[in-house]
Amino acid sequence: MATHDDQPRRRASLELLRAEAADELSVLVHERLRDGEDPWDFMEDLPTVDELVVLILRAENIAENGGARPNRARHYRVLRQIALDYPPLTRAVWRLLGNEENHRRWDAAIRLDAQ
Repeated sequence: MATHDDQPRRRASLELLRAEAADELSVLVHERLRDGEDPWDFMEDLPTVDELVVLILRAENIAENGGARPNRARHYRVLRQIALDYPPLTRAVWRLLGNEENHRRWDAAIRLDAQ
């Protein structure tokens, strides 16, 4: 079965994806705390659980496309398709596509602008 390169492969329930993302975030927080960082300094820099789910799904789509970094148009289409496949993630998708949180280093839009 052929898949379109913009369409993320639906792999799990949203609840499972959120649980995996929450686990990842807790590990990140734990590691930074163990390194002596102040949570007041880094908590705002971390993505939300839903933003991390969107980024994980986007990363899976990139891997399925041979690891080719998406251009701006494909990035938009992939994130839009994620919002269509997982409607509760729509707000996170639009936050990642918008300019609201440009100070976050992990924000895909910031990295695309830097190219």
